Amino acid sequence: MNSKSIFLVISLGIILGIAFILSSPFNTQTSTSPQLIINEKPSGGNFQLTSIEGQKSLSDYKGKLVLIYFGYTFCPDICPTNLGNLSMAYQGLTQAEKDSLQILFVSVDPARDTPERLQQYANYFEANITGLTGKPEVIAEIAKRYGVVYAKVDNPDNGTNYAVDHSAFTYVIDQTGQLQTQLQHATSPEQFIKTIKHYQSH
Repeated sequence: MNSKSIFLVISLGIILGIAFILSSPFNTQTSTSPQLIINEKPSGGNFQLTSIEGQKSLSDYKGKLVLIYFGYTFCPDICPTNLGNLSMAYQGLTQAEKDSLQILFVSVDPARDTPERLQQYANYFEANITGLTGKPEVIAEIAKRYGVVYAKVDNPDNGTNYAVDHSAFTYVIDQTGQLQTQLQHATSPEQFIKTIKHYQSH
């Protein structure tokens, strides 16, 4: 094969490679605004659970941006990481932005997380977090609508010191009560602030 033929083959290969990349389903445009991480958006929606101050509904916070995190107070690392980053983000907001934000911590371990324990745990992070719990079947129904997955780790030897495996997204609810997006585990304080400012400005 002469040099001219080799050049044509190489050129054709480059052209086909570019065409494949541009047509590939994995070629997605990047966006500066937060997007849902999963393919099918959960429905979200209103709910009512119990706080240390009594019954609270998501609709009670209409007019505010709401961030919801599902976890439990005995969680050894995942929950403290997420809530710690949320706390640092909260400290970086202006007072007006804080006043227009509500963070909710929903327990996936209602057997151990009383409203009092939940709020004591939430207060540790100094981010005006409201702890919420309820009957297991109520939490399960809410979790399903938000795409939350969790399960008790069964080990008879652990007794009441069991763990609960759970997904670790932070759900962003706009001022009208609509689920807008979800942020993955260990989202940085800077990204939390960027997301909060984005949705508070709309």
